[in-house]
Amino acid sequence: MSLQPPQTDEYDIDVAQEDIDEMGHVNNAVYLKWVQAAVLRHWNRLAPKEVVAAHRWVALKHEISYRHPAFLNDHVVVKVFLEKLLGARAFYKTMIKHGDDVLAEVKSCWCCLDAVTQKPVRLAHDTVARFLPAEAP
Repeated sequence: MSLQPPQTDEYDIDVAQEDIDEMGHVNNAVYLKWVQAAVLRHWNRLAPKEVVAAHRWVALKHEISYRHPAFLNDHVVVKVFLEKLLGARAFYKTMIKHGDDVLAEVKSCWCCLDAVTQKPVRLAHDTVARFLPAEAP
């Protein structure tokens, strides 16, 4: 019996001094850095090495809803969920939490590029099945 891979990935962050802005909380741009790290970590964890080497991802859109600020030394959990793949586009939802508090929710759209041509490219069905098992042929 084979286990289906998870569509989610998460990682922990301890907020550092360089994440803090002049208002005393995590700067909004840092949230985007965390989202990018989460999406790329998810891709690198599930895709075969040769597929990772042949593709690049670029962000097309981020929609961020900020709920609560994060502060120096807070322990933050970033959880990413792949909602769907359409053609060369991947749609992710990222939740950033501190304890039970949701700090931010992010919906983002990414485009898969061929590493050589830098043109949009669809992923092969066997690769898609690693991320979305229900999409397996």
